[in-house]
Amino acid sequence: MTRISLALLCGAAALGLAPVAQAADLYSNNSSAMPGFIDMGSGGWDGAYIGGFVGYGWGTVTDEDGVLTLPADELDLSGWLIGANLGANFTVSDGFVVGAVGDIAWSGINGYDTTSDLDYDINWTGSLRGRAGFDGGAFMPYLTGGLAVAGATANQGAAESTQVHFGWTAGAGVEVAATEHLSVDVQYRYSDYGQATYELAAPTDLSLTTHAVTAGVNFKF
Repeated sequence: MTRISLALLCGAAALGLAPVAQAADLYSNNSSAMPGFIDMGSGGWDGAYIGGFVGYGWGTVTDEDGVLTLPADELDLSGWLIGANLGANFTVSDGFVVGAVGDIAWSGINGYDTTSDLDYDINWTGSLRGRAGFDGGAFMPYLTGGLAVAGATANQGAAESTQVHFGWTAGAGVEVAATEHLSVDVQYRYSDYGQATYELAAPTDLSLTTHAVTAGVNFKF
């Protein structure tokens, strides 16, 4: 995904907060709670929380040096992931919530190419992000972005190399309150982990990008 495409994605998500905010305002003026959910009230999202999530990811690893004989120098990846997160929210003005969150996940995202005999596995991912959201009472749509890290292993024949990638991530989501302390969080993120040098049959720079859709539960304490 290019930087322009990412900017358009974030812009569209930001614009999407406006109608959601209007709907939340109408909802809060006419009902004390959504069916099956509760209205957190002003400042109800404030505080620290811990949670877990599951999801599905897909992406691409690119051979920047063109030495692995990959078709178009790329290998498609896909798989499941499961992880945990820890964060905190703060209301800074009426209806506007900011926060910070860190997460770590086990990853089963991988791919294999028969032509080059390259087997590539993302072992784990992590991030440290900021969040900015709208307090809709029972729900909070938000944008998120920050630092991203991933550990991956490449196998080619008898050669194996494990490296750590560092990059950035950005996306959007919505959190919905089920109880005063429990909420459901659904999120999409794009991550560009940059490139790392793998020592295979010949040293090569591999760059890594992924998309991920996750659903999780957070407990506020």
